[in-house]
Amino acid sequence: MHRTTARLILRPPQAEDLPRLFAIYGDPATHQFNPAGPLTELHQAETLLDGWLRHWQDHGYGQWAIARREAPEHVIGFGGIALYNYLDVQRLNLGYRFDTAAWGQGFATELGNAALAFAFDALKAEQVFALVRPSHQASIGVLEKIGMQRFGELDDVPGQPQSLVYVAHRT
Repeated sequence: MHRTTARLILRPPQAEDLPRLFAIYGDPATHQFNPAGPLTELHQAETLLDGWLRHWQDHGYGQWAIARREAPEHVIGFGGIALYNYLDVQRLNLGYRFDTAAWGQGFATELGNAALAFAFDALKAEQVFALVRPSHQASIGVLEKIGMQRFGELDDVPGQPQSLVYVAHRT
């Protein structure tokens, strides 16, 4: 299930995406707001990718591998809509992570808009949530730019400030 935006190709991840996944998720810069830190071993990326592939198999949607339309063979990030546990509550969650070379170009906003449209139009979801660390101003800005509103907080990382929870409703 490929989708496109003005500048992006969004496609289901594949086993061949493992090196890019590890490169992006193993980069300390892409995890500066993630208390868990970057992936440090390839098997961690394999486990993450296996989970994404299972989600696609079980639900028919999930995290996309993201590439620019002019360079479809080069994955610049991963993101989209997937079920995610907010402690003991499962919610439809918007998430994304981009290679640092893709930062500051509006790709997260473009992905976020496409993901919300997919959730509301194709999945007929009533609402989509997103978690963001309170110090991650760039992602907070993206969520607000795509129309998500602050919903509450989630104490999901012991010893750390609570994550901010955002929500968007189908209109």
